[in-house]
Amino acid sequence: MARLSKPLDATATGREAKAFGAGLRELIAGQDEAIEQIVSVYQRYLTGLQEPGRPAGSFLFLGPTGTGKTRIVEATAELLAGTARAAIKIDCGEFQHSHEIAKLIGSPPGYLGHRETRPMLSQEALDEFHTEKVKLSFVLFDEIEKASDALWNLLLGILDKATLTLGDGRRVNFSHAMIFLTSNLGAAAMEELLRPRLGFAPAMAHGPHDQKIEKAGLEAARRKFTPEFINRLDRIVVFRPLGEPQLREILEIELRMVQKRVFQSPSAGPFLFKVTRRAKEYLLREGTNEKYGARHLKRAVERLLVEPMANLIASGQVREGDVLRVDFDAAKGRLLFVVEAEGVPAYTLAEMAKLVPSRAAAA
Repeated sequence: MARLSKPLDATATGREAKAFGAGLRELIAGQDEAIEQIVSVYQRYLTGLQEPGRPAGSFLFLGPTGTGKTRIVEATAELLAGTARAAIKIDCGEFQHSHEIAKLIGSPPGYLGHRETRPMLSQEALDEFHTEKVKLSFVLFDEIEKASDALWNLLLGILDKATLTLGDGRRVNFSHAMIFLTSNLGAAAMEELLRPRLGFAPAMAHGPHDQKIEKAGLEAARRKFTPEFINRLDRIVVFRPLGEPQLREILEIELRMVQKRVFQSPSAGPFLFKVTRRAKEYLLREGTNEKYGARHLKRAVERLLVEPMANLIASGQVREGDVLRVDFDAAKGRLLFVVEAEGVPAYTLAEMAKLVPSRAAAA
């Protein structure tokens, strides 16, 4: 046996995990640390090196509302399981009292409504979206700080042993599940630290401010959660407030998603819309809100772009094969929709929208 001294790169990412990370970056803006942490845990799971008897991964996401905490969970499920619906979302605000835990685990035999109660966290629910390629489940506990003590105890068992006992005694295996917890704890302190970055103010450089933001989030978590709970988590990630560059990137993501919806609509027929720079600036102005982050931008896109396009489709003004230009009418203070071309083949529209590879590039 030859003796070697061959250096290795322990920071390298495998092909499958790398593709997953690239997919997340196309859907999530401004939260690279969270993406890296999810990809790292996913790669550990792919190699079979996760700790035995524990969930595939467990994460606590801290930060202001509208920064992408829930969206990154949905994106993870969408990329790995094929649909965002694969993420089981539990709103902890609905479980502030101990008796409400029956909705999660079912009522014990003999209790009223035992047979009618379908537990949200059954093995069937976890396995519903498993595929031949990916047998992972995704469970999101949203606003975990609102949970009752009964839910805390249930969650501690899941994080520690990857098992849950239902009301009827059946056991649920969470060893192939990623557990995500979100919380707004520390959000006010984070926003105060970087208030100049919000909206359309110039972004500050990374460094001390990022460290202060992370410290504010972690301190808030340690005040609320016990060491017993903190020690059971794989990763704690602080989501940064979004500045102008991130909001611009999110707008581009939202526009691409709307275009995909147009192509997938059974009634609209494929058509292409092109949004001018002035129209994008208008959407950004209307969609910028310090309190609600990217959620307000998403609502602005739905209200100002999607709903008018729905009117155009329903009234027959936009048809399959059309190419629309979406501009801003300053005089009327609203978006202006103009048909630039008609009868364009569907594949050509998809090429123009960059939803499929260009035939010229492929050749």
